[in-house]
Amino acid sequence: MRLPPTPNELSAAAANTFDRLSRGGLADLREMPRAVIDEGPQRTVYRYHPTAKTREDLPPLLLIPPLAAPALCFDLRRTCSLIEHELSIGRRVYMVDYGSIAFSDRDLGLEHWFESVIPEAVRAVAADAVVAEVDTLGWCLGGIMTMLAVADHPDLPVRSIAMVASPFDFTQVPLIAPLRPLANLAGGAGPLSAIYKTLGGAPAPIVKRAYQLAGFDKYVTKPLTILQNLDDRDFLAQIEAVDRFMNNMLAYPGRTFGQLYHRFFRTNDLASGFLDVDGRRIDLSTVRQPVLSIAGTGDGIAPLASVHHISELLPKSASITLDKAPGGHLGVLSGRSARTTTWEKIDRFLEDPLANAPAKKPAKAKARKSAAKKRAA
Repeated sequence: MRLPPTPNELSAAAANTFDRLSRGGLADLREMPRAVIDEGPQRTVYRYHPTAKTREDLPPLLLIPPLAAPALCFDLRRTCSLIEHELSIGRRVYMVDYGSIAFSDRDLGLEHWFESVIPEAVRAVAADAVVAEVDTLGWCLGGIMTMLAVADHPDLPVRSIAMVASPFDFTQVPLIAPLRPLANLAGGAGPLSAIYKTLGGAPAPIVKRAYQLAGFDKYVTKPLTILQNLDDRDFLAQIEAVDRFMNNMLAYPGRTFGQLYHRFFRTNDLASGFLDVDGRRIDLSTVRQPVLSIAGTGDGIAPLASVHHISELLPKSASITLDKAPGGHLGVLSGRSARTTTWEKIDRFLEDPLANAPAKKPAKAKARKSAAKKRAA
């Protein structure tokens, strides 16, 4: 809204303010209709009701959220819902939801998700849709867990892996870099270790504050930003939807948070392409599926360099597509600009995951090369 505002802008601002105060808000926060197809410990798998003619030529899409963040990330609000969008183009959409985390879950480790929760969700989707393969899309840690699940279960019926804002090199994350020397100085047994062990994990309020810290400048200037955009109904609706998302943050189980802290933040194991857990090594270099990795150009939690590092870890992948889109950590997935940027990139990849596969040399060329080697010998 310009200064001084025009009469039309003042009228729109007044109407928006009235609706926010008297009608409870501007955003359409209705979740897309769905049905439960599978349940298990920390696992509820949903099938979303179609809203358009189903495209049987495409595998179903399984959405995989990160730990501690609500699955609302994929269904933020109407018109800014990735689920709504994918349904509108005829895709069969599923999602796995982990539910709330209690103190009694404190002994659950990362392996619980990539050994059990995600693989069982993939199998449930394949069985429900009666298909041989499933496409997957993970946001943030959801993408990382999917990669580990596929590496750990090479027989999983997964056709492709798409990821948005999933970091694989934590030395590139600005929030963590200053803390690593302090943690290493204490041998990993610093105050943070004592806190999460005492609390049984990272409680939801702490997780929420961490997200706010990542966008501290936006958090501080939020009141002024709202005032400056009082005439923009869609902008205000997005603010409401993000606030609901933030208010529904979940907790990390104690053991899971400990592994994230020590394996990812301190020693940066993922940057080398592996994770040692339970006396065995999960090696990402075994992943053969086509992979898409999208980074947000304004992401303070998972900067582009940390996200695109995945390309160095997948020598056997059928294809690797690296891309970027405007937005912060949540905005790149469900922001207003994601409608015409991130979502289009995801759709393009899922239409043909092998589009960026390395070109194969013609058989005759290979034969000539082999013959030349023999003559040289």
